[in-house]
Amino acid sequence: MTKFNNQRGGISILGILFLGFTIILVLSYFNIGIKVVIENPTTQDNIHYVGGAGKSLWNDYFKQPILYFWNNIWIPLFWRPFISNMERLRDGKLTDFQLRAPRVNY
Repeated sequence: MTKFNNQRGGISILGILFLGFTIILVLSYFNIGIKVVIENPTTQDNIHYVGGAGKSLWNDYFKQPILYFWNNIWIPLFWRPFISNMERLRDGKLTDFQLRAPRVNY
């Protein structure tokens, strides 16, 4: 007997769309207008507060380490070799992986 074990984590794009559609239907059932909720001054204050806190977190804590990682690690170690190998593939040349692979003469 074959057992199918297809347990993937996460949610698909269709799942997100279905969830959003379901939330809109539930809000409509309870006569809650999305436009009214968004335009509420309290909601606007909360959005501005969270946005300001997010900007503060980015500028004070995350910006410098992420930019260091991006400029000094990601670009030279991953992006440039990737682009170089893609250009080699385009031109019909061997990639770095193919050039450095061990060869066995037989």
